[in-house]
Amino acid sequence: MTTFPATVMLLGSGELGKEVAIAAQRLGCRVIACDRYAGAPAMQVADLAEVLPMTKPEALLDVVRRHRPSVVIPEIEALAVNALAELEDEGITVIPTARATAVTMNRDRIRDLASAELELRTARFAYASSAEDLHNAAEPLGWPVVVKPVMSSSGKGQSVVKSTEDLDQAWEAAMANARGTSNQVIVEEFLHFDQEITLLTIRQRDGSTLFCPPIGHEQANGDYQCSWQPAQLSEEQLHKAQTMARTVTDNLGGVGLFGVEFFLCGDEVIFSELSPRPHDTGLVTLISQNLSEFELHLRAVLGLPIPMIRCATAAASRVILADRHGSRVSFSGLESALSEPDTQVLLFGKEEARPGRRMGVALACGDHRADAQAKADHSAAAVTLQIEA
Repeated sequence: MTTFPATVMLLGSGELGKEVAIAAQRLGCRVIACDRYAGAPAMQVADLAEVLPMTKPEALLDVVRRHRPSVVIPEIEALAVNALAELEDEGITVIPTARATAVTMNRDRIRDLASAELELRTARFAYASSAEDLHNAAEPLGWPVVVKPVMSSSGKGQSVVKSTEDLDQAWEAAMANARGTSNQVIVEEFLHFDQEITLLTIRQRDGSTLFCPPIGHEQANGDYQCSWQPAQLSEEQLHKAQTMARTVTDNLGGVGLFGVEFFLCGDEVIFSELSPRPHDTGLVTLISQNLSEFELHLRAVLGLPIPMIRCATAAASRVILADRHGSRVSFSGLESALSEPDTQVLLFGKEEARPGRRMGVALACGDHRADAQAKADHSAAAVTLQIEA
C-alpha cells in the first residue's frame, strides 16, 4: 500500500511526462522531473527538477539515491537501463520493472520476446549490423521494406525502402538517428495494413488487466500525426489484440499502463511495438475518457482503484509541428483554434524548435470520427508558430 504523499521521480520530462506529473500532483504526490536539459515540459510543473546525462549510470544512480523516491517512472528510451536493475536491488520501485524497461528500449529484444518466446504474430524481420548485412537481409523480405534503428524513439531514423539502391541511404539515416551505442538495425517486411492501432493496457497490483477502447492512428516517417478513439474493430480482432497485449505485458510484469501497437491486416492482428508507459497516440484520452491514460497510469502505479473507464462517442487528435529550427517559439491563432465546442489545444512549452518536432496537439470530441477529426484538424491548423533563431 502506497503511503501519501508519495514522491514520484520521472526519468524523462517531455510532454507525456508533463501529463504524468500533473496527474501525480492531483493525487497529492511530490514530483521530481529529470532530463538531460533544463526547462523540459515536465520540469515546468514539477516540484523539483534535476538535469543530468540520462545515459550515464553513475549520474542516474546518484540522483535517485539522493532523493529516494517512492517510485521511479522511466519516460524515455535514452536511459542507463542497467542502473535501473541496481536500484531495484536496493528496494526502489521502478515502473513497470527494470527488466520491462530494458526489454522495450531495444526493438530487437521486444521483437525477439514477442516473436520467438511468446510466438505472437509479427511482421517478418531480420537484423543487420552493417550496410552489407542490410543488403543481404532485405532482399528475401521483398520490396518495400522498413528499416529502423534497434534503439530510437518517435520514428527517428526510420525509412521505407523501395529498392536495393536506397538501402545505403537508409543505413546512414538509421545510424545518424540511433540512440545509445548500438550499430544494429531491424529490417522488416512492409505490411499493407488496413489500420494501425494502440491498445492501452493497464496492469494493476492485484494482477488484473484492464483495456481502454482501441485508438486508431496515422504515422508519417514513423511518428504519429493524428489519432482517434474508439477505433472500429471486429469483436474477433479486439479479442485477439487484447489476448496478445495481455500475453506480452504479463511476461514483462510490474504495474502501470502500456501502449501496445498492432497492425490490422484483414482479419489478422499483428504485433508491432510496445511502450511501457503512456503513449503519444493516447494524448487523445485527455478529452475522450473519464480517466486519461496518465491518470490510469498513476492509479495503477500507486495501487488506487479504477472502477470504470468510459469513452466518448468519438474523439480525435492532431499534432502541431514545427517546420524549422529556432530557439525562440511563440504561438498565435488560439482564438480561432478554440472557437468550436469540445476542443482543446495543448502547447507543450518546448523552447527549441526543429523540423517535425511536436510542439503541441489539438484535441476534439464529435458525433462521429470524421466530425471529431475535422474539428481537431481545424484547431491544429489555426495555430501558427513564430520561430526565431
